[in-house]
Amino acid sequence: MNIMPIIADSTDELVEIFKDLHAHPELGLEEVRTAAIVAQKLRDYGVDEVHTGIGKTGVVGIIHGTGNGTRRIGVRADMDALPIDEQTNLPYASKHAGKMHACGHDSHTTMLLGAAKHLAATRNFDGTAVMIFQPAEEGLGGARGMLADGLFQRFPCDEVYGMHNSPNTAPGSVGICKGAAMAGAAFFDITITGRGSHAAMPQQSRDALVIAASLVGQLQTIVSRNVAPLDTCVLSVTKLNAGTAYNVVPETAHIAGTIRYFKDEVYATAETRMTEICAGVALSYGVDVECQLRNVFDVLVNDDALSDAYMQAAADIVGAENIQTGIQPATGSEDFADMLKVVPGAYCRIGHTGTLPLHNPGFVLGTEVLPVGAAIMARIVERRLAPAAG
Repeated sequence: MNIMPIIADSTDELVEIFKDLHAHPELGLEEVRTAAIVAQKLRDYGVDEVHTGIGKTGVVGIIHGTGNGTRRIGVRADMDALPIDEQTNLPYASKHAGKMHACGHDSHTTMLLGAAKHLAATRNFDGTAVMIFQPAEEGLGGARGMLADGLFQRFPCDEVYGMHNSPNTAPGSVGICKGAAMAGAAFFDITITGRGSHAAMPQQSRDALVIAASLVGQLQTIVSRNVAPLDTCVLSVTKLNAGTAYNVVPETAHIAGTIRYFKDEVYATAETRMTEICAGVALSYGVDVECQLRNVFDVLVNDDALSDAYMQAAADIVGAENIQTGIQPATGSEDFADMLKVVPGAYCRIGHTGTLPLHNPGFVLGTEVLPVGAAIMARIVERRLAPAAG
C-alpha cells in the first residue's frame, strides 16, 4: 500500500470518527449530527469553504490547489443509515434502536474527510476539489435533492467520483464496471379495494386478499414474458398486506415492491405491462385497483475513459495487481447515478474484511479500508488536477 503520510498518520483519528458515526446513525434527511461533525472537521482541516444545508442536510467543502487552474473535480460520499436494528454487539454499535449503518455510509463519510484533510494540507493540485457529503442515498432522493438545490450550479465540477465499500471482497482490491454499472430502480404500490364480508359468507365479498394473491402471480409474468431474455430486469414483490381478523374477508389489500433495470425502454415496458395488468384485474374482478410507480434511482453509467483514470489513481495506492476493471454490473441501485447524469465520472468498489452482506443487521465493516479509500479519493483529485509540466 502507498498511503499518503498525512492519511496514514491519521488512521487512528479516522477509525474514531467512523466508530462515532456508526454509534450515532441517522436516517435520510435526518443527518443533522453527522452533517455538523462533517462541517466542523472540514473547518478544522483548513478547508477553504464549508457550505451546509444543501439538499436539506448535505455539506460541500471547497479546497483550492496551487496555481491558477480552473478545472474542478468532485468527490462524493453518502451519510445516511438504514432502518435496521443492529445485531453486531460491537462496542461502538448503534445507540439508536431501529437505526444502523448497515451499508457502510459511515465509512464513506470518514474516507472523504480523510481525503479532505490530506488535500487541504498539501494542495498538490492545480484547480479546485469539491468534497460532496450527500444525505439520503437509501431511496429518499438525496442526490436529486442536492441537484435541485443547485449543487453543480453553485459548485461546478468537470468530473465527479464516488466509491462504495465491498464486503466479501479481497481487502485492498478495487473494482469498476465500465458503462451501465448499477441498475435503475422504481418502487411500486398497488392498492386493491374490494368488498369485505363475514368469513362464513364469502359469497358476499369481493375478496381483496385472493385478488392480491392472483395479481402477484400475474406480475411475475412481466419479466418472463415481456422482457427479452438478454435484457436484464428484476421485478420483486416484497410486501403483501391484507386482513385484520380470523373471521373477516378483507376489503383492501396492499402490494408493494421494486423493479430494477439497465435500459429505460425495459423499464417502460415493465411499467406499461404492470399498469395494464392492474387495469385488467380491476375489470375482471369488479374491484378498484390503484397502481402507483415512482422512479427512485437512474441507471448508474460509468464513463469509460474516467473509469480508466480512476483505476490508475487507485493503482497508485493499492498496486496494479489489486485492480479489477471488468467487474459485473450490479442489480442494486445507487443514487450517485443522478449526479453522473449531469457530470461525467465514475463509481468504484473497494474491498474489505467482513463476511456478511450489506443491509444485514450483523454487518461489520473492516476498518482497514478507511485510509485506503481516503487515499484513493485524494489521489484521483491530484491526478486529474496535476499541474501542467513546466
